[in-house]
Amino acid sequence: MPKSLVVSLATAGAILLPLSVILLLWIFCKKLKPSQKTLAHNATVDDHYKRIPYHALLRGTNGFSIANLLGRGSYGAVYKCVLDTEDRAFAVKVFNLGQSRYSKSFEVECEAMRRIRHRCLIKIITSCSSVNHQGQEFKALVFEFMPNGNLDGWLHPKSQELTTNNTLSLAQRLDIAANIVDAIEYLHNYCQPSVIHCDLKPSNILLAGDMSARVGDFGISRILQENTSEGMQSSYSSTGIRGSIGYVAPEYGEGSAVSTAGDIYSLGILLLEMFTGRSPTEGTFRDSLGLHKFVEDALPDRSLEIADPTMWLHNGQPDNSTSIRIQELLVSVFRLGISCSKQQPRDRALTREAAEEMHDIRDAYLKFIGEHGAEKEAPTREIQNSLE
Repeated sequence: MPKSLVVSLATAGAILLPLSVILLLWIFCKKLKPSQKTLAHNATVDDHYKRIPYHALLRGTNGFSIANLLGRGSYGAVYKCVLDTEDRAFAVKVFNLGQSRYSKSFEVECEAMRRIRHRCLIKIITSCSSVNHQGQEFKALVFEFMPNGNLDGWLHPKSQELTTNNTLSLAQRLDIAANIVDAIEYLHNYCQPSVIHCDLKPSNILLAGDMSARVGDFGISRILQENTSEGMQSSYSSTGIRGSIGYVAPEYGEGSAVSTAGDIYSLGILLLEMFTGRSPTEGTFRDSLGLHKFVEDALPDRSLEIADPTMWLHNGQPDNSTSIRIQELLVSVFRLGISCSKQQPRDRALTREAAEEMHDIRDAYLKFIGEHGAEKEAPTREIQNSLE
């Protein structure tokens, strides 16, 4: 055999052998590696908890009784649950599986929650995918329980008697707003790829025992394509209007793709509602007069007039400097809300800008309060009188 042929065969063998080993290892690892769907489903469970059986949730909610019902939405119902093995309460979101899109919501929320972990986002504990006592498919997510309910209940109390126990002070609203923008900035700028919430509204903002806020309900959220810049991001799977009436970005009604700008619009409306106490869907807002226009027309001179008067139940005796500072602060918050909720997506504030501005407003107020002793939040009439 020619020497050149021997050398060629030896060289080819030296190349093919390691390639064959690498190929075998790749095939072996692929067989061991679970599917992406399995990963997404399993990763929704907190490390401390195993998947929970249906009967444990049935017992913990007393048969999903009305007494334990915390809320109901288009995608299902949420119940308070106390498990036999735990001495603390949980919230159980039971999905309505009557329609395929609601079943899909369970998968969407699992995938979204798999990707995110932040102090201002609701924490998922575990999940349940089983059959109920009637043999029907059953899917549920178990979350940390928020003892102070949702923001909507505090902005629009059902009780006729308004007190400091069922309303929010100015400082509390500023803290809650800062928590919300922190959550949205995390979803838009620090998740890879970015996550769009798609349904920001007061009922999806939950309040912990210390009144800190958690953004929840990712049932219609969307995950963005990677390698897109802020302000130009859009979903690869959006169809139709996504969100709630009054909070949904106007471009969604025209068939535009889901985007970070859509969340910012909802955030702007939410901020305006938080500090005016006026819902964007109330009867006084119709035709060309919406919450955005209502606030825009009032600035800057009537900012105290349109502010939610229940803030001032948490009162003290104001001096002139306090009154002026509160008015300036309200103008800043309202302008931020207006900037976020502009009609055209390109004109809205970017997520990072909104987060920085909200923190600057909150921090400036805390600094002012620190320099002037205890918090002074006076009734609107007293503040307005001191400015006249």
